[in-house]
Amino acid sequence: MKFIRIILFPIVPIYFIVTWLRNWLYDKGIKSSKSYDIPIICVGNLSTGGTGKTPMIEYLIRLLKDEKSVATLSRGYKRITEGYELADQGATTDTIGDEPYQFYRKFKDIKVAVDGNRQNGIAQLLSLEDKPDVILLDDAYQHRKVKAGFNILLTAYYKLYSDDIVLPTGNLREPRSGAKRADIIVVTKCPSGITENEKNKIFQKLKIEPYQQLVFSSIDYAEKVFSTDSEMILESLPKFTLVTGIANAMPLVDFLINKGLKFDHLEYPDHYSFRPNDIEELAKKDLIITTEKDYVRLVDNENLKSKLFYLPIEITIDKKDVFDGAITSFVD
Repeated sequence: MKFIRIILFPIVPIYFIVTWLRNWLYDKGIKSSKSYDIPIICVGNLSTGGTGKTPMIEYLIRLLKDEKSVATLSRGYKRITEGYELADQGATTDTIGDEPYQFYRKFKDIKVAVDGNRQNGIAQLLSLEDKPDVILLDDAYQHRKVKAGFNILLTAYYKLYSDDIVLPTGNLREPRSGAKRADIIVVTKCPSGITENEKNKIFQKLKIEPYQQLVFSSIDYAEKVFSTDSEMILESLPKFTLVTGIANAMPLVDFLINKGLKFDHLEYPDHYSFRPNDIEELAKKDLIITTEKDYVRLVDNENLKSKLFYLPIEITIDKKDVFDGAITSFVD
């Protein structure tokens, strides 16, 4: 795969020019973006994935849901349905996608919708009798037909967008100049011991504009793992099988190793659709620990329910008052 990316390098300038030109047309108003009276917050990245969008959306839900009626709008990656779908009791990962289904399972007091056409999705949400007060756009930074009122751009500590190039050789969906559209830039998945000196160096590397805020976040793993009806203390676990289908499992793997836990790791591609033979193999395992995103794709299988547990995560933000204040001021 790496070799193929290298030999495709001659395409990089073409991809760069096409995506830069597209942004320029939107910036100059030649291509139109639709604005809305309702507060719309976009969470996204410049890269192809693995920056922590799902934990950020959940952070925003927790921040806002007690005071505002919140809706999330995603495209519903790898779902089998098309068009607009509003999650209800019949929702599954097949009908709305794994991450939206995770939102729906965890937060019963919000609306969870999917639509590849974000304009149509927003229109559908606003046509509801109990329409939301604020809409969170999940992974829509490049969806420029919608002009969000507030843009949160994520970049992973271990792979800053300033150190990357555009597809197909690199991982950027658009040139680094696209970061200028962000109101807040969040460096995610930082180590707990990150120093102020290192933060300042990252500030310089990312070339933060005067109108932008830069904050740093880290992952907090729970001390317990959970199933549908039980829980276990993480450090008391016997040897288990770790199952991951996410963009980058290394932070989780490192965390479990540092805890002194013994496990075998079955690693699948991001958003992996588990096949019957995969389920058959997993059913032979005694204990399976997985991520919450993978859990919602596996839990409905009767052969796995008794042995399947997930490890929840949340994020901690270093300038919490600054970040929370900017969000609440915008939605108010």
